[in-house]
This record gives sequence, C-alpha cells and structure tokens, in this order.
Amino acid sequence: MSNDGRDRHWRSSRLSQLGSSIFAEVASWKREAMAGGRDMIDLGIGSPDRPPLASVRNALSEAALREDSYAYPAVGSGMPFKEAAAAWMLHRFGVQADPASELVTLMGSQDGLAHLAMAICDPGDKALLPDPGYPIYGASLALAGVQAELMPLREENDYLPDLDGIPSPVWDAAKFILVNYPNNPLSAIADLSFYERLLHKAKKHDVLVVHDLAYSELAFDGCRPPSMLQLPGAFHHIVEFHSLSKSFNMAGCRIGFLVGNRDAVSALRELKDNIDYGVFTPVQEAGIAALREAMADDGRASVSAVYERRRDSFVEALRAEGWTVDKPKATMFIWAKLPKMGWDKGSDWSSRTISQEMLHSCGVAIIPGEAFGSEGEGYVRIALVEEEARLLEAARRIGCFIRGEYRDIGG
Repeated sequence: MSNDGRDRHWRSSRLSQLGSSIFAEVASWKREAMAGGRDMIDLGIGSPDRPPLASVRNALSEAALREDSYAYPAVGSGMPFKEAAAAWMLHRFGVQADPASELVTLMGSQDGLAHLAMAICDPGDKALLPDPGYPIYGASLALAGVQAELMPLREENDYLPDLDGIPSPVWDAAKFILVNYPNNPLSAIADLSFYERLLHKAKKHDVLVVHDLAYSELAFDGCRPPSMLQLPGAFHHIVEFHSLSKSFNMAGCRIGFLVGNRDAVSALRELKDNIDYGVFTPVQEAGIAALREAMADDGRASVSAVYERRRDSFVEALRAEGWTVDKPKATMFIWAKLPKMGWDKGSDWSSRTISQEMLHSCGVAIIPGEAFGSEGEGYVRIALVEEEARLLEAARRIGCFIRGEYRDIGG
C-alpha cells in the first residue's frame, strides 16, 4: 500500500534551533489583539517608521523605470555600490578598503550574518557568541553545524564580554568571535580601547572577529561609534557588517555589506554566488544615493536626532508613570528591567508573561528579554518606532498597566 505522505513530517530538526519561539508568540499575541479591535501600539520589531530621503526614493524609482535594470545583478559585480560603500567607510571612519576584494554587497546585514558561518566554518567548529544576542547569531550556527560558546553580557560589566574570563582553551577552539556595538538589544556601546583588547586576544589565539555594526549611525549625546577596522592591522583579523536598514530608513530595501579580511569576504562572496544573484540594481542605486547624501552633509541629516528626541520624551514619560528605565546610549531600542508592579501578581512574573499581559491589557507590544537568550530574562526590549505622540500614549497605557488601572487605559 502506497504512502501518500500525510504521515510524514517534512520538517528539518534544524528549524527547532533557529531562534527563540517568542517572536512567533508575540506575533500571535498581536494578531489576537488586532482581531479583537484593539488599537495596538507596536514597539516590538525594530522597523523604521519613516521613509528614506526623497533623493534616495527618486534614485530607486528612476532606476526601476529603466529597461536595463532587470537583468541578474550578479553578486560578483555591482562595483558602483561597493565603491560608494568603500568611499563612505573612508569618509566616516578613515578606513581604506578595496571594494573589489575586501567588500561584498548583501541583502541586508542579516543575509550575511545568516551565511557567514557556513562560508568560513566546518561542522563541529566553535564560535563565541554574546548572550543576550540578536537571534540570527545563534540560528546561523545551527544551520552551519557550528557549536556556540556563549559570552554573558551583564550590566555590571557595561554589557561587554569579559574577555579575560574566557578560558584559553575556549579561545583556541573558536573559529570566530561575534560582537555587536552599538548593541541590539542592549543599546550598549564600546570604545576603541575595548576593541584594542579584543583584537589583541584575536591575534593571540588566531580568531576572526566578526563585528556587527548595523547601528553605527544611531548613537546619542554626541557619540560617534567607531569601526573596529580603524585599528592598525585590523584587516588581518576582522570583518564588519554594515547595514543601510536603520541608518537610512531602508529596511525594506534589503541592502548592506561586509567589509574587512579578504579571505573571509571572499568566502562569503563565493557562497553567495551559489545562492542568489545579488541585490536588485535599483536598490543598489538607492543605496549609492543614501551613502552619497551622508557624505555630502557629513551626517547632519542622520536619523539619530529623531530617535534621540523620542528617547528623551519616552523615558521621561515612563519615569513619570512609575517605571524608571535607563536612557540608551545608542540604537532605536530601550533595554529595561521589568517594572515593579503595583499589584500583587507582579513579583514573580517573567519577561514573557509581563509582555503578554501588557499587550492584552493595554495594547502595547514589546519584546521579552528572554527572546535574546537566557541572560535577557528580567528585561524587555522596547523599540522607538512610533512618533512621539504615540510613544507618550504608550507610556500612559503602560503606567495604567503597572498600577493595575485597566479601566482607565482606554483605546
């Protein structure tokens, strides 16, 4: 008797390792809230709520209307965007990179983060990852069959890994170490002195440093996050991811790049040559326009000013409502300890349950800290992706939730 396949499970066991199920849960909570007709303020996913500059949109639309824009873009070519990215690296960080051999264009930095371990590691290799950390970090290792060695990031150490606390055998066994500053979800920053210590360790143990610098242009209070590639000799041991998604409001366009050590860049380019045909040419042209605008005004039109204003208004409003949170130094996120609840059930709630109850009770969506790893328990991540008036309304609702004043929440 033939089997029609209905009893088979067409699902790889790898899928269970790809990341936290909490993101899927939060999505289902949001669907439930919206189906019930609730006005929802979504401060969960870090997707910019503003469009790119008009010049960027014009470059995209004009290129999309050209008849010659619809051939395969090809990963191996696309030199105009890579040249613009290299020029921006020089302008912004003083870093000289060869666009042909030390830079590869990506469909957003997440594309590269998802595939880098496959390109530079073999199954059974090990890599050092942060905890908490962006979920694709661990998911990429699961896909590549690489074992994660977790580095706890804790408030008492300014959310930096304890480099000296990692045993030498762990360093020696690691193929690469991944760091991310400014950090998602922690909003922490790092300076060149930390990077110097990290590079010293990497050289000593022959480990590649992978730096996710997607938030380089979203820092506040006059901070200008550096690139690790500014350090002398960095190109021997470092690769760095850059993204146009958050810095230039181009999240939906899917464009970014990896720059640094030419062997690692070449390996990722070779893998990408076998996976896709590169970023749509009009998107690359929009990226060129965005980078040129940034160089022309030297960052004066940076989106960081928008998020800094939102940060200040929202943090002040939350504090007035009874939830004292720290002001983030960078990114579009607030990393906050769980609030002290004004009613009897709050003392033993997890980040998951408090996030779920907040959404169901007052229609404000945030992300539980445990979505980013075990070290994230006890915290939540809040995205500043609404205009100030909506953020103030979210703070009002959250205050009512903290105090248990459900009937006063409204909306």
